[in-house]
Amino acid sequence: MTLSGVVEAGAVRESVLDNGVRVLTEHVPGVRSIAAGIWVRHGAAHEPEELGGVSHLLEHMVFKGTGRRSARDLALALESLGGSLDAYTSREHTCFQARVLDRHLPVALDVLSDLVLDPLLRETDLELEREVVLEEIAQVEDTPDDLVFELHGERLWGDHPFGRSILGSVDSVGSLEVSALRSLHHRAYRGRRLLVAAAGSVGHDEFVDRAASLLGGMDPGGEPEPVPPPGTPCNGDTRVVRDTAQSHVVLGGLLPGHADPARYGLVLLSTALGGGMSSRLFQRVREDLGLCYSVYSFQSFYSAGGVGGVYVGTRRAHEDQAVEAIREELARVAAEGLPPDELEQVKQQVKGQVMLSLESTAARLYRLTTAALHDEPFLGLDELLGRFEAVSTVEVRELAARFLDPREQLVLRLGPV
Repeated sequence: MTLSGVVEAGAVRESVLDNGVRVLTEHVPGVRSIAAGIWVRHGAAHEPEELGGVSHLLEHMVFKGTGRRSARDLALALESLGGSLDAYTSREHTCFQARVLDRHLPVALDVLSDLVLDPLLRETDLELEREVVLEEIAQVEDTPDDLVFELHGERLWGDHPFGRSILGSVDSVGSLEVSALRSLHHRAYRGRRLLVAAAGSVGHDEFVDRAASLLGGMDPGGEPEPVPPPGTPCNGDTRVVRDTAQSHVVLGGLLPGHADPARYGLVLLSTALGGGMSSRLFQRVREDLGLCYSVYSFQSFYSAGGVGGVYVGTRRAHEDQAVEAIREELARVAAEGLPPDELEQVKQQVKGQVMLSLESTAARLYRLTTAALHDEPFLGLDELLGRFEAVSTVEVRELAARFLDPREQLVLRLGPV
């Protein structure tokens, strides 16, 4: 077996193959399923602007066929067993994932490795799949509550790659050639950039043996490229005119990266503001004022930085009043933080959500791989819950003053004049 190290933390175990492939498992007793995946540490943020969308298009193209399986064979391989096969591209990585009964893990891992190792990447397939991605871009254009986040990100991040669409643009996708896809696959789909993981009814040693037999012979390649830190964010208030029934508004700003311990306090603040029906913004903007159907907070933490804010969808006649109510609530929290009783309630809410999510093998898989993809140690459940429990009212007040001041937010309004 090609193996260079093993790390254990309770039910979580990690091994590293000689070619740099990291293999992680979490055994979950009492289940008969397994969620498994292969992560490639390359995403949209690693692309030059002229090749925008190449990572996402490559993710699509591998499903058009491999040396051993046609596109239909790939679709049937796991679905015919009652399982599922899927993929996605993010700003910092690309993922191919499956969910199957435990006895079908060998088939799932074989299909996943086939996708990653041996896609055909044919010119004829590119012309077809390019049209599929262009339809996906058009779908975002026709979905204003998605588009508003794209437009907000473009302006907030400025020239930083986090501000570009993961899908790319019509121009960039329309000009991509198959040579660019083959070059990216040759460079990025290599041992040191791969993370193979499974959660559920899985035995670590057997899983490592299978991963080594399928992936142990691949070229190690180079290390993943770091994403540069962001520059100075934009703020202000801007409108993009669109003939829509509602105005879609995002208020947001930049946050620290995933490794920053402030993340735990920021999650609590976001939950208090817009993390459910009991949150401040839901109660104020929807229940008390009746200005919207949908209002919520959001956060994303990447390696080089993060973003967080509030979304609201409201009719144009109510837009200004809704935005003002949100700004007032942000200003109130920025000035006062959260009172101890509210902070305690939010802690219980977040900890409960974490524990309930552990009933899903897919959620366990994502938690397992998120730490590894950010090169951070895996936190056991008690330690993770302890991080939230340790956040003080003083820390929350300082974080709120630093990140929630509405004067520092960028407001993007998408809707009618």
